[in-house]
Amino acid sequence: MRANLPTIAALTAGGLLLSNRMRHRHTHEPAFEDGYADGWSEGPVHGRSHHTGTLLAAAAAVALGGMLLSRRMRKGQHGYSLSTIEESIELDVPVSTAYNQWTQFEQFPRFMASVQEVRQIDDTHLHWKAVVAGKTKEWDAEITEQIPDQRIAWRSTSGPMNAGVVTFDRIGENRTRVRMQMDYRPESLAEKMGDAVGGVRITAKGNLQRFKELVEARGAETGGWRGTVTQH
Repeated sequence: MRANLPTIAALTAGGLLLSNRMRHRHTHEPAFEDGYADGWSEGPVHGRSHHTGTLLAAAAAVALGGMLLSRRMRKGQHGYSLSTIEESIELDVPVSTAYNQWTQFEQFPRFMASVQEVRQIDDTHLHWKAVVAGKTKEWDAEITEQIPDQRIAWRSTSGPMNAGVVTFDRIGENRTRVRMQMDYRPESLAEKMGDAVGGVRITAKGNLQRFKELVEARGAETGGWRGTVTQH
């Protein structure tokens, strides 16, 4: 994910520079500058060096963005490395309320935008169905650690590779910080491009915001499982 910001910045800067240059050229097409009509002809056109510098800067920015994205695409062809996202949010509910609600896995579609269904097989096994980069995917997951009011960790056992942990920190009498860290491996070209521009991070952030709204609106959990799963 470290390449995201340089890639976006480079492509955006290049796009803006090229867009501004084209608008400038269109606006001034009818005008003559020191005897030259288009500003591109050879000769002593006023401002020529400025336009040339702008175009070179735009081309360099676009080239840099393309190079960074291309590196990520090539990396994906030979075993795309795991990407990691970390997001957190503060809720105005007790830590037990936040934790209990999160254990209601089958209700995840209520706040996770791309999740269509979560089916709980038993205390530690789940089956997921979600839309990933426009395509429906299914996978199985296993809870690898669960400590009431503290943390829930998981990993996929089939389908798209993903694993992570959600932690719950008491920061006040009725205030909780929920932190989520997830590792995943994009598979298709669309997934890799979405990863490159931070699509998964944006989705995760939105999911946490909707979880906050869901819990705070009720003021209480819809259920809860207080069992413990030893780390494995």
